[in-house]
Amino acid sequence: MSRETVNRICKALPGAEWSDPWGGGHDAWKVCDKMFACIGAVQDGVSVKTPSIEDAQLLIDMERAEKAPYFHRSWVRVDWDAIPEDELRDRILTSYKIVRRGLTKKLQATLGPIPD
Repeated sequence: MSRETVNRICKALPGAEWSDPWGGGHDAWKVCDKMFACIGAVQDGVSVKTPSIEDAQLLIDMERAEKAPYFHRSWVRVDWDAIPEDELRDRILTSYKIVRRGLTKKLQATLGPIPD
């Protein structure tokens, strides 16, 4: 898989917007200005939010992810070459849902239904 695969998955989510907030070729995906996925300029993985620090640690212990550099401990970095595309899609969608549920009900209503 590749950066393009991650960007395709993210772009399909309701209200998802791309930005490069730090310059230098980062792909940061946000919903209503809240980031749910980020690809570093020179990395082969995507950083995503997990439901908790414990969930992040479990994924790290299972070697399904690693600690996401520069992010809170509830974020992990997933190597897109180490997992199947359906698992990658699930990790991104989970992160999206967590961030989206943190928005106001009014903002959530403008985005349409959450994908399955």
